[in-house]
Amino acid sequence: MLVYFGTYTRRLSQGIYQADFNEKTGELSQPRLLGAEPSPTYLAIAADGFAYSVGAKDEKGGIAAWDPNFHLIQHVVQEGAPHCYVSVDDDRQLVYAANYHKGQVLVYKKEENGRLTLADCVQHSGQGPHENQASSHVHFADLTPDRYLVTCDLGTDHLVTYEISEEGKLTAIDQFQITPGAGPRHLVFHPSQKMAYVVCELNSTVEVLIYDGYGDFESIQILSLIPKDYDGFNGGGAIRISSDGRFLYVSNRGHDSIASFSIGADGLLVPLEIVKTGGHTPRDFTLSPDEHFLIVPHQDSDNVSVLQRDAANGKLTLLSDDCLIPEATSVLFGDA
Repeated sequence: MLVYFGTYTRRLSQGIYQADFNEKTGELSQPRLLGAEPSPTYLAIAADGFAYSVGAKDEKGGIAAWDPNFHLIQHVVQEGAPHCYVSVDDDRQLVYAANYHKGQVLVYKKEENGRLTLADCVQHSGQGPHENQASSHVHFADLTPDRYLVTCDLGTDHLVTYEISEEGKLTAIDQFQITPGAGPRHLVFHPSQKMAYVVCELNSTVEVLIYDGYGDFESIQILSLIPKDYDGFNGGGAIRISSDGRFLYVSNRGHDSIASFSIGADGLLVPLEIVKTGGHTPRDFTLSPDEHFLIVPHQDSDNVSVLQRDAANGKLTLLSDDCLIPEATSVLFGDA
């Protein structure tokens, strides 16, 4: 089983890395450089094998397209900072991106040869009460269960939902206010209930929402991600949900841990445990395909940890922390 890692390239990293994962033992091979690229911090792989990462060229930022063998196809870049999030819509043959620094959500049309054409770019505006909220910071752009595009704007504390035309044009249909100063970063939807879970970076919480479709959210619960006696810096990171809808996991950057929650029949969360990840700054993590393991890269300690997961009770145990990948910021599984 292949695992792909996005990175920053500020110190030691050279781009996108790949490793082999043994699903029986939870072992990761030492990684190999797959594609050289300036700070490809996030990436997504389409069903046909073409891949898309955060990209940069000639001091401009945007997105990079790769063929199934990770040979670079093209850059689609504009003035300013690169994106921070990329997702693929295989049904519509579209690729979505979020740009944190510029406060933009972007849509690209995907061609049969994997190349991209910019189809739309929507500028967000506004601010929030936190010192890191002087302007819009779009951090997430992905699909709802009913196939609309929802964005997390960390700078304005809004979830903005868009209708998507066949040409990839966006029309805003709803805007939901998260707790002021929370800084919504990423979200996941429950696989069978009308629920969504938002990791909030700035106040280290997870906010539980009812989702009634067509961009209609309602907040019903807020829980902390960190221990009550922890007073150091922390920022919420990534959020994942088990495929059976019974457990939720969120990473803490600062406390350097995974906060685990069980999910009740009503969709509400019950804190389960907070487990250290064996490294510094777990910006992202993912469940293995069989969900028996969590793969956790660390941006600031240059290592990747593997945590074993008990599917019955949802609890985690640190298995290893000795796979070395510099400045790793994202992780996803591919085909074997």
